[in-house]
Amino acid sequence: MPKIHAIRTGLVKVKLSQMQSRGTGLARTAHILFDDDWSDWLPIYAWLIEHHEGIIVVDAGETARVHEPGYQPSWHPFFRRAAQFSVHPDEEIGPQLRNLGITPRDIRHVVITHLHTDHAGGVAHFTGSKIWVAPGELRRASGFSGKLQGYLPHRWPKWWDPQPIHFTDQPLGPFPQSMSLTQRGDVLIIPTPGHTPHHVSVVVTGSPSYFLAGDTSYNQQLLLAGQVDGVSPDVAVSHQTVSQILAFAKERPLVYLPSHDPESEHRLLHQSVLPQN
Repeated sequence: MPKIHAIRTGLVKVKLSQMQSRGTGLARTAHILFDDDWSDWLPIYAWLIEHHEGIIVVDAGETARVHEPGYQPSWHPFFRRAAQFSVHPDEEIGPQLRNLGITPRDIRHVVITHLHTDHAGGVAHFTGSKIWVAPGELRRASGFSGKLQGYLPHRWPKWWDPQPIHFTDQPLGPFPQSMSLTQRGDVLIIPTPGHTPHHVSVVVTGSPSYFLAGDTSYNQQLLLAGQVDGVSPDVAVSHQTVSQILAFAKERPLVYLPSHDPESEHRLLHQSVLPQN
């Protein structure tokens, strides 16, 4: 069974109405920008999978450059009003991997669940690594349109040329498509649209299986309650993904590991699975 490590690449605060959607239509965005209720500091997790075929990293975490004046566009209301970061240079994923004795050449695959800065800010540490991104996510995040939607494409490394994720009609439980990263077929990327339209997650199969969830929900409690977040552009799509994850947990013992859940690392260490009822 592959071994999974949690790598916390700093902290983030968001509005509570981002974690759990409030209102409908434009009111959902207005709540995120203008409500005064903030979350506690939340972790920004990336994940390291030790596999006999090679090391796999899921998400690149955030960069300490978020604290540099001008790194985030000051004209964008989200960065001005709806997100706060705390990232020290030694918390970036590169230094943490080096402390584990891992260099980019040791890494077989890097999967980016989506291209928001707290998941893609650390891609500069993976020079020479094969980095997988959903093609639709890359298109959505690119150019000025990407900036308007809260991405930072102008901060991606100039050398970066990610590999496109191509799903096949090979189902994994309730998920109709997947893409295997290993010959053994025990580490798979699956489509989990919602938080962004082309968001993906990674499943490590076994007993139990592990669901490296990106931002399919901000924590396990919200998933179990069937709640979607406030930034998902299509609420119905988000609800469908939530339902698929819960159905998957009824088929097999499943440890659910979203990127910003303070309890994710505890569940990983103790193999605490999602309730199946």
